Amino acid sequence: MTIQKRLYLSNILMIIVPVTITIVTAFICLLILWTVLGRTTGLGFSDSQDFQQAQGTITLAVKEILRTNPDEQKERLNSLSRLLDDASMSVTILEDGKALYQYGATSDKDALLITAIDAMGEGGSLSTTDRSLFADTLVSKGNTYQLYLFSTPRRYAYTTLKVVFALSLLILVAVIVLSVYATNLFLTKFVFQKINRPLNILTDGVHQIRDGNLSYRIIYEGDDEFAAICADFNEMAVKLKHSVEQTRLHEESHKALVAELSHDLRSPLTSIQAYVSGLLDGIAPTEDARHRYLLTIQKKAEEIQHLVSQMLLFSKMELDEYPLHLDFLDLKQELLQFFSEAQSEYEAQGLGVTYELCDAHVSVDRAALHRVLNNILDNSVKYKSNQQGKMHVVLSDTGDGYQLSMTDDGPGVASDSLAKLFDLFYRESASRQNPQMGSGLGLAIAAKIIERMGGTIRAELAYPHGLSLLIRLPKEPGNVPNTDR
Repeated sequence: MTIQKRLYLSNILMIIVPVTITIVTAFICLLILWTVLGRTTGLGFSDSQDFQQAQGTITLAVKEILRTNPDEQKERLNSLSRLLDDASMSVTILEDGKALYQYGATSDKDALLITAIDAMGEGGSLSTTDRSLFADTLVSKGNTYQLYLFSTPRRYAYTTLKVVFALSLLILVAVIVLSVYATNLFLTKFVFQKINRPLNILTDGVHQIRDGNLSYRIIYEGDDEFAAICADFNEMAVKLKHSVEQTRLHEESHKALVAELSHDLRSPLTSIQAYVSGLLDGIAPTEDARHRYLLTIQKKAEEIQHLVSQMLLFSKMELDEYPLHLDFLDLKQELLQFFSEAQSEYEAQGLGVTYELCDAHVSVDRAALHRVLNNILDNSVKYKSNQQGKMHVVLSDTGDGYQLSMTDDGPGVASDSLAKLFDLFYRESASRQNPQMGSGLGLAIAAKIIERMGGTIRAELAYPHGLSLLIRLPKEPGNVPNTDR
């Protein structure tokens, strides 16, 4: 059950339960009140027809008893006690002015009432605020009897009613308060239990992440609102772990960057320092020797400038500070123009370029694409195994995009090095011994550029030897994730 449903149910029960308990309690109080009134209320002479029937019944009963033998009268008169109690009445019987029988509670005003009603001469009814009297004269077996029936007026019934009503009201109020409190306590616990457990689970998860356990995941099987929160927590933990891993990798990359950059800069700087010292020490005695020294210094300075430029470009890409200006171009015409301009330059360096191109239109940055092509061609020039190397370029349609494959006939690389070719500063051990063979930045920069243009790049071994670099670019401009900034 969701928390929303529990709250809805608790709000309904918060009304229904106290109201139900109140109704039941009120019914019980009324039942008690009715019972009390039925047992304790005294009736006055003129209260109701019921009283008239009661006094008539008692008068007839007394007449019947007075007709019996004197020995039986006492016992039979005592049998009237229950009838008198039910009617809340008391009786006094006089025989020729002398007391024959008396039952029930008396009052100090009874004598005055008797005197007053005797003065009336014919009996009847007489009432005061405190007491009521019914009198009658009975004749049996030649004897005259005076019958006096006393009753408590309604005032005593009202007093009893007030007391019972007040007690009932107090009980009712107490029951309402207790029922509301108990219901609230139960429903609060009912709802809180549903919230407390997932909160404890989330708290434990937060503590696990805080303590560095980024692999911790919350297991929550409920179907309430916390299920989505726990799922978001797990997703956050995955992203946080990935972010921490990326940060660690970047830190390791930066450390490697500093180390590699120091290594690659040391050789040309040492050469520059040596040749400058030679010039200052006069080791180059002729003008031609000094010119060769200066050309070497210039070449080494250009190597340093190229390395720093490549490193600066890669850093900008890492920080997303290198904007791409994407245009929807005719890739075939763009490649034809590039190779027609660059072919003679690379043939002079010992690399012949041939190509097969299909029609293609893609979103690319023209300058960035030229940089990728130059980096790949420069790599083939540096690592060619023959005096005259070859590079064959093929542009083909793959259905969902275009693939540009650039295959040389060089020595290639070891199969386990294919996935590392695009890592920063990666060079196989043989080339590392000769810094002039490259810095290991060219393919890393090419991979970054292709990735930001929405494509992919990978390497394959060529048959019988050589290396193929495969670049895939999407057809639709909407597939490109990065645009101008």
